[in-house]
Amino acid sequence: MLQFIIRRSVGAAATLILIGAATFFLFVAAPSDYASLACGKDCSPTRLEDIRHALGLDQPLAQQFWEFMSGIVAGRDFPQGDCPAPCLGRSFYFNENVWDLIVDRLPLTLSLTVGGIVCFLTVGIGAGMLAAYRRGTLVDKVATGTSMVLSSFQIYFLGPIALLVFVYSTGWMDDPKYVPFTQDPVGWLVGLSIPILVMSTIFTAQYTRMSRSSMIEQLQEEHVRTARAKGMSRKYVFFRYAWRGSLIPIVTVLGIDISALLGGGVVTELTFSLQGIGRLAVDAATNKDLPLTMGVMLVGAFFILLMNMLVDIAYAWIDPRVRLS
Repeated sequence: MLQFIIRRSVGAAATLILIGAATFFLFVAAPSDYASLACGKDCSPTRLEDIRHALGLDQPLAQQFWEFMSGIVAGRDFPQGDCPAPCLGRSFYFNENVWDLIVDRLPLTLSLTVGGIVCFLTVGIGAGMLAAYRRGTLVDKVATGTSMVLSSFQIYFLGPIALLVFVYSTGWMDDPKYVPFTQDPVGWLVGLSIPILVMSTIFTAQYTRMSRSSMIEQLQEEHVRTARAKGMSRKYVFFRYAWRGSLIPIVTVLGIDISALLGGGVVTELTFSLQGIGRLAVDAATNKDLPLTMGVMLVGAFFILLMNMLVDIAYAWIDPRVRLS
């Protein structure tokens, strides 16, 4: 198992380096002039040349690439100040280090992701497994019908309705806001409860249908029917044999969903006016802040690779045959 993890880790690190290189050359090939954007509209040629020199844009391309990649490991020096490792550049719009901006917004995105995962996995998988266990009964029909209805909704539709009902009409809750968990755990939960519940509603419907169909498929496998033929109880076979095998497709989709949420839940953060990674990515694109855009892209790529590696490890734990592939 350790060798399997090492192989996946080395592959993920190599892929991340390639993504960093591709991101840099995409930045260089961008039609917008980074120095002109940083200088502003009323920019004199002398000022523009000074900015190019300060940002190292007057150096050879190979030197620029080396400083960008080495800065991630060892940090860089800018005229505005030092940029310690991992240095992803400096935002000319916010006039701050890109990494500092990302770290400042990341706790909110992590809070939404973790809170949403706990909710939709607990409810979604639980409801799907129960529907599969009670297949054909009223419980199955209610769970299936409800998930089909909820799956047709979107966050940008349910979000304003939830705000209208719980915030603006009744006044039961305040506008969603982020409070650090370490400062006030109750305030953290209350402030993000509406976004988490709305986001979880959409994902719960998806995981209910997925876990139900996956479990029903597993119950038709030969080893499960053989266990039943040997006289094992239906409940024992359900949880001992079928449940573990049904997790494989769920883990696959879960890895994609988590990486997307960690990379920035743009719709959720924009709907509820929350300042997370998703909102930061939108601001970077709107203001043509290329260093910040590159930094957000790299962080998003890191989370995608991390979740893919964790999914592979989960596969190896669920099905030992994967370790040999």
